[in-house]
Amino acid sequence: MSCGLLEFCRLQEIKTVRDYLFRDQTKPVQEKNQTENELSWDTSDWESAWENDNNSKEQEATSVEEATELSAPWLQDCVVSLSPCSDLLVVAHEQKAVFLSAKWRTDSGGKDEMTLDVSWSGTLSTDEGECVSSAICIPLASQKRSSTGRPDWTCVVVGFTSGYVRFYTENGVLLLAQLLHEDPVLRLKCRTYEIPRHSGVTEQHEELSILYPAALVTIDGFSLFQSLRACRNQVARAAAAGSDVVQPPPLAYKKWGLQDMDTIIDHCSVGVMTLNVFDQMKNASILGGFKASVKGSPPAMSQCVTVGGGPYTGFYYAVEGSSQPLLSHVALAVASKLTSALFSAASGWLGWSRNKNEDEAVQKNRPKVEPATPLGIRFGLPDSRRHGESICLSPCNTLAGVTDDFGRVTLLDLTRGIAIRMWKGYRDAQLGWLHVPEERISCENSASASLPRRHALFLVIYAPRRGILEIWAMQHGPRVGAFTVGKHCRLLYAGYRLLGVNSVTSQGWQLHTQQVCLFDPITGALRTVTVPFHLALSDKKSEGAKDMHLLKRLTTILRSSDLETDILENEAKNVLLDIKHSSMKKEALESLLSSKNIPVLCLTNIMRSLLSDLQQEDPEQVDPLLQQLCSSQLKLLQLYTDIQHAHIAAVAECCQPVGSLDGIEGELTRVSPVLQRYAKLTSRPSVSFVQDAPDTPLSAQAFLSQIECTEDGQLRLIRRSETEWIQLGSFVFWACLCGKSLPQNICDKLQQASISPQQLLGLLLSVWLQREKEVLQNTEECVKNLHTLLILISNMGGAIEGSWDPQSVSPWWQQARNTLVQSHNSAAALLAAFVAHRAAKANITSRADSKLQSDWEAVSLELEHWLVCVRQLEDVVVLQTLLLLLPTVGSAGAAAAQCSVKMLMEGGTGGVTDNVSKWVFRHNLAPKQLKAILHKGEDNNDKTEEGAGESVKEGETSQNVADRISELLLAVCKRFPHSLSANLLFAHCCWEYVVQWNKDPEEGEHLCQAVEHLKLVSSPHIQLGICTMMWSTFIVKRFSAAAFLVEKVGKAPKDRLCRRDVGMGDKALTSFLGCCVQLLQILMEVDSAVAEVPAPELSVEEMWCGAEGPASIADLALEQKGVHYPLVQHHCLLASLLHSAMTFSLKVKPLSLFDSKGKNAFFRDLTTIQLMPSGVMDPSLVLLRQEFLLRVLTSWVQSIDDAPNSATGSRPPPLPVSGPKAAWWPSLCLELGNLLQVNPDVLRRHLVCQLYNQGLDLQAEEVMLEVEDKDVLGSQLLVITGQRLSYSLLHSQNQTQPAMELLARLPPTLCTWLKAMDPSELRCPLLPLPQTSRLVGCLIEMLPENHAQYSLALHLLEAVDALTTED
Repeated sequence: MSCGLLEFCRLQEIKTVRDYLFRDQTKPVQEKNQTENELSWDTSDWESAWENDNNSKEQEATSVEEATELSAPWLQDCVVSLSPCSDLLVVAHEQKAVFLSAKWRTDSGGKDEMTLDVSWSGTLSTDEGECVSSAICIPLASQKRSSTGRPDWTCVVVGFTSGYVRFYTENGVLLLAQLLHEDPVLRLKCRTYEIPRHSGVTEQHEELSILYPAALVTIDGFSLFQSLRACRNQVARAAAAGSDVVQPPPLAYKKWGLQDMDTIIDHCSVGVMTLNVFDQMKNASILGGFKASVKGSPPAMSQCVTVGGGPYTGFYYAVEGSSQPLLSHVALAVASKLTSALFSAASGWLGWSRNKNEDEAVQKNRPKVEPATPLGIRFGLPDSRRHGESICLSPCNTLAGVTDDFGRVTLLDLTRGIAIRMWKGYRDAQLGWLHVPEERISCENSASASLPRRHALFLVIYAPRRGILEIWAMQHGPRVGAFTVGKHCRLLYAGYRLLGVNSVTSQGWQLHTQQVCLFDPITGALRTVTVPFHLALSDKKSEGAKDMHLLKRLTTILRSSDLETDILENEAKNVLLDIKHSSMKKEALESLLSSKNIPVLCLTNIMRSLLSDLQQEDPEQVDPLLQQLCSSQLKLLQLYTDIQHAHIAAVAECCQPVGSLDGIEGELTRVSPVLQRYAKLTSRPSVSFVQDAPDTPLSAQAFLSQIECTEDGQLRLIRRSETEWIQLGSFVFWACLCGKSLPQNICDKLQQASISPQQLLGLLLSVWLQREKEVLQNTEECVKNLHTLLILISNMGGAIEGSWDPQSVSPWWQQARNTLVQSHNSAAALLAAFVAHRAAKANITSRADSKLQSDWEAVSLELEHWLVCVRQLEDVVVLQTLLLLLPTVGSAGAAAAQCSVKMLMEGGTGGVTDNVSKWVFRHNLAPKQLKAILHKGEDNNDKTEEGAGESVKEGETSQNVADRISELLLAVCKRFPHSLSANLLFAHCCWEYVVQWNKDPEEGEHLCQAVEHLKLVSSPHIQLGICTMMWSTFIVKRFSAAAFLVEKVGKAPKDRLCRRDVGMGDKALTSFLGCCVQLLQILMEVDSAVAEVPAPELSVEEMWCGAEGPASIADLALEQKGVHYPLVQHHCLLASLLHSAMTFSLKVKPLSLFDSKGKNAFFRDLTTIQLMPSGVMDPSLVLLRQEFLLRVLTSWVQSIDDAPNSATGSRPPPLPVSGPKAAWWPSLCLELGNLLQVNPDVLRRHLVCQLYNQGLDLQAEEVMLEVEDKDVLGSQLLVITGQRLSYSLLHSQNQTQPAMELLARLPPTLCTWLKAMDPSELRCPLLPLPQTSRLVGCLIEMLPENHAQYSLALHLLEAVDALTTED
């Protein structure tokens, strides 16, 4: 599990290769040993720490090196390139080159090994003076469908100092020769297709990049692949035809002129990248200044990084898609001498139809070279004294290693353009990268095989001056490996794979490529560098990293759901035993225990093996906490298995009850009707998740997670979530409660495991309470088994203390009571209370037999607590039954209210009343209906609760919903006679409705219901307090907002303004103001009645006297102060005015109808004494009030129906009790008139006239009896009579001849007066003549004989009589 240098190939003819390349030259110059010794490091201290096998290999290599004559560094002067597939090696020097191909042979031991033998050697240069400057071997992918990833053939690309780039086959046959630039070729590099590891990685295109001193040419990989295949096919055809002429097809390329850099030595083409928005804006600001514009989407750019000098490192970005001409546009682009970067036809290539003469002419004349498109440097790393020598791009295209002439190796972050790490002391270093995937587990059919693997990145540095090869983890990791190698080796790193691969053709391929190789010219060995994945994790010595890797491996194994049990157990056991560190082993153990895919038996076997291994080790080296954890978890697993086997095993004998249950049958029979009614209401279906069901089998992992072992060896239960707690309790106790398992066996196992009986009691009661539905289905059986379990647990050691003081309450039974009173499942809690009462009584009796007589007081005290608890639970069951009854309208999905003894006790004295009032609101019981139910209960006090329950049960099918509600409510009222008295219940209902109205003011009906409930409260003291609290808490703020809004608008506001200022619509505001009037009227009435009636005394039931909590609404109401009657009347007057304005949509400024004193008194606390208006009011103010009241009367008369029955003299139908047509509006106006100092006779006369105007003569005659000033009324009615007669004689469309003759006989004065009348002012002009005749008769009676219009009234009487006679 460490780094290694593995030899995979060897050159057999290394001396031949050297002799051929340096045949015509003198022996390579020897290095200066003195300089080398000065620059070399003393590595004796750390070399000794390396592995023994590596030392032996290096010693052998050293002996060979000392014995050979090849001690000179000849390989450093050569151009060397190894194919990524390791099947072709090219070694070139000046004009010569040697191609070595891979061959397999069998050694003397019968083992197959690969060697590299010379396949071709010769001279590559064709022009005089040119030398080989760079070379790479590019394997080309096979296009056959049966290919599995091996290359079809390998192309050798060679760059020359003349600028030519030539392409050869493995056998040295020239395929292409191209002059792209007239400067020497510095470097050739290739980028091939890589499968993206995830969606965030940009898919890169294949390309071949050629670096010149001031230019960069990139050839598209697809075009190159097609051209090379075509040329190779043409070579094969030419060889078969005996011709050596090759006509290559054109290639597409881009050419960039790299500017703003003094010298360029090496480069790397990163590929296409897209900036994020921030980097785009940053670059735009840097390049364009403050006012630079930014495009909507970041452009795609090709990134290129160069090294050299001035600056030390340069970053170039070429924007993609900048309207470059395609291949078909090349002729036009060349003719126009465009200089943009383009895909062009390579101009120097030979045509398909040229002859040899033309070829010779071309060779004599150098081809035309296309100009480069200038490309400025974006930014760089300036260092005037430092010059870069080489750059090596990482496989992930995000990092790069750079060497310089200062002997430093710099790590660059290409995304951010910064140097993030630097190593010193590596002169003439050579770099490479290793991309290591995470290992797979042994089972390849597991589910984890399809998951994406993680990868680790390592940087390989070869320092020839020191003769050391180092491996560093990225980005800031430690050195994970180091090897002593020769000082004349060559590190070979291709950085690419097969050319011609894409996302489609690579599916199912397994590319066999070597990433980094070390070529030793002394021995001719090629060795590959291997690094395990876990070394990238952590730890300098890799032990912790190895453990972490094993931990990850264990996690992967546990996630595999399709592994066989034996394989899973063996894999997990081996990994767990291989981990060395105690902390890692503990973490692995916890991961193993929490896995859900491993069976219990396998888990137990692994734990036993681990514990046995720990016991065999040296006790001083074993972590005691780890050993304790292992033993405790093994103990828990044994307990889980024992409980599981106890439930599965058949019960051989019947379960004998422990203790006596005498008397409990009678109690069960007594409460049976109540429980049946409760069970029927709780049996409605509900939705829950399957994994949350209590019957879900409990896994061993869940069991272990809820129990822990303490330091003293005892087990302690952990209560995390309610669902998991109930599942644990069901696993332990439910089979015993159902009678499917023996309680004695389970309790014995639990007692042997040293679990606290207090925790067992809480677990048992939690399961009993949570599974209430199942308990009620089989009550008798479950109660007996619960009694047995409770007795067994109570008899365990530590349950009931032996030193318990009889004068105090037992903590054991107090724990049971606390659990029961907190439960919302009141029926199950009641049954458990019966059982616990019997068990406590038996326990206390057995203790008392051996004590003195004086100890009986403690017995009575404990049993008294249980009697109170049982009685409280009975009350709660009846109350909960009522709350479970959901309303028939809108009950879908509604949740019933929950209650418990503790909740009622903490809710104060009004807790019960508050719950019932909320139930009344949900059912929307009308106040009168609620009053009838309570009155019915008072008349039937002799009827027992049990009888009521039986009647409901027997006659439920024939009773309607109202009867069912009545029966349940009466049953609760009998259990709580004081808390649910009529006054308290109506008061709480009133408060509940007003609270709900405050949540949604649009629901004006809620406030109306609150007022109706308030009216039914018989105690004026409670009424007064409720009114005061309602007004100050909910009403006055909205009431003042409404008053100011109407005052501001000057009329009834629209819906939008009402919602903005008051928080409700115009219709809801009208209803709200009407309720305000009623509320203030109630307040005035009860204020005068408070002094006559004493305040009531509130009491509570005896069993609930210990309630602690907030005071009830009734208690708060009794604490309220009295109100100031004139101030209440003042507000009631304003509320009536506002209500009238909103009802009839009248224009009015209500606050302007009052003087300054009246305005200042508004919206004050009703309990305070304010300065009220007194004395005679300003006549102008009285006139405004009078006009408003007259408009109210007019609007009311107009709103009521035009009585069609008035023609026959019959009385119209009765008016509604509320709304604009209510019959009480005239009386209200008269009352307001008295308060506003308006003459009521004026209002009555106006009302009479409006009624006659509307044609409502009978109502007008009734009101006319109360008018005092008959003369003025007679004058007003005379006009109405004249308008009616004028309409009949002059304006009616049905005029008759007798009517015309009568008009001619009328006195001239009367005739002129009738013509002056305007009948259009009448809202009902067409009325029967007898009604008009009756009106004239009334006029004659009202007007005195000396009245100025008395004679006119007589003429009218004669005319109407005459007209009636003729009709």
